[in-house]
Amino acid sequence: MTEIPKTMTEAAALLRAGELTSEALTEACFAVADRLDAELGTYIARYDETALAAAKLADEELAAGIDKGPLHGMPIGIKDIIACQEGQTTGQSLVFDPAFWAGEDAPVVARLRAAGAVITGKLTTMEYACGLPDPSKGYPTPRNPWDSSTWPGGSSSGSGSGVAAGMFLGALGTDTGGSIRMPAAFCGITGMKQTYGLVPKAGCLPLGVTLDHIGPMTRSTADAAAMLSVLAGYDGRDPSMPPGIAGADYLAALSGDLAGVTVGVVRSLVGGPLDDANLAGLFDDAVAVLSAAGATVVDVELPLWDEVGTACLVTAMTEAFAFHEPWMKTRWEDYGAPTRASIGGAVLYTAADYAQAQKVRRVAMAKVAELYQEVDLIVHPTACAGAPALDGIEWDSFWKILYTGYWNCTGTPSLSVPMGFTTTGLPLGLLINGKPLDDALVLRAGDAFQRSTTFHLELPPMLHAAAAL
Repeated sequence: MTEIPKTMTEAAALLRAGELTSEALTEACFAVADRLDAELGTYIARYDETALAAAKLADEELAAGIDKGPLHGMPIGIKDIIACQEGQTTGQSLVFDPAFWAGEDAPVVARLRAAGAVITGKLTTMEYACGLPDPSKGYPTPRNPWDSSTWPGGSSSGSGSGVAAGMFLGALGTDTGGSIRMPAAFCGITGMKQTYGLVPKAGCLPLGVTLDHIGPMTRSTADAAAMLSVLAGYDGRDPSMPPGIAGADYLAALSGDLAGVTVGVVRSLVGGPLDDANLAGLFDDAVAVLSAAGATVVDVELPLWDEVGTACLVTAMTEAFAFHEPWMKTRWEDYGAPTRASIGGAVLYTAADYAQAQKVRRVAMAKVAELYQEVDLIVHPTACAGAPALDGIEWDSFWKILYTGYWNCTGTPSLSVPMGFTTTGLPLGLLINGKPLDDALVLRAGDAFQRSTTFHLELPPMLHAAAAL
């Protein structure tokens, strides 16, 4: 029995060596989902028939010498706020518009298909990428493969759990305050929020339009670089994209070293009362790995940390309420209780609150730009603890342990990579942050870290019985 490759990089090499087919790989990923999805709640909709047809086509193309790149033949799942031509985009809500991009692919999905990717289905999220699980509305409750009594994080919950569980080798998530990087950290995988405006958001249900990002979720940084190379670049249907903005071959930037790179270390985010007992040591070890890769390490402080956190929340919820207000007036009870509390609660914010939040963001962006004149990257933990238990999880509780929203407010690239485990064996993440449009360097640092560590290749215990073809 051959094990399912852990990364797309590994699978791509096996495909081209004739040791694996995309069809067999896709069938194996679906077999894992057959075995585990009832427990993990990863999929909202599976596209078995079209996925297997796409996999068969990928095999035929590769056999004919048509090579579309590292995503060719790779099974990839899509968060269910992003449009796919195969089915509806529900946002995991009873309140959705069936006409939203009906029968069409969002640009990011179309780009994945053009690169030969195999789209396996739509993945669980929090309702409209916000709030917390609400089983009363009939959708699956996503769970963490490292411990199914815990939350995989949100709102890209199924994307995180599915990659960690081997149901697909990559996924699209979205990130407004940490919704890619939180589940990446909690599920022990890699997740990137790239520079704001680098990847088109057309065909994606909005949460906070000035904070939203679509990005890759994978096991390895190299796989994330391969996905971002396909996803990035201008699309006129997204008004947030600067005309002419272009991506790059991010894989080519992965040199394996950080010579000449200065890394700012935010030590003030370690040592708090909510920290897991392993966090400080693991963070010190992670910084040492970056130093051993050639980086110069200096301590830094992030300006206006608390103020930016508040500005992120005010901005996201106000912009979300602006989108949902008509439905909330007519279909209040159809929304889940957590969504009513979070988005509906924004009715209490005033125009002055929103305007002040934007002032805070502008000041913070200027101060962070000054900081980036002294350093090239900034690192700190993604969160100070592992995944919380599903029973009793509260909106305020996970925001207190999560350190991601700051970088949505600045719009700068931010990558979470696994850096070890809590005292109870749950994953912890390292957050690597960079300058605007310096996504290549952020990925280079994540890759250099993963060349010297194996945390991203660790499998949840439940996978050992399900990982074979």
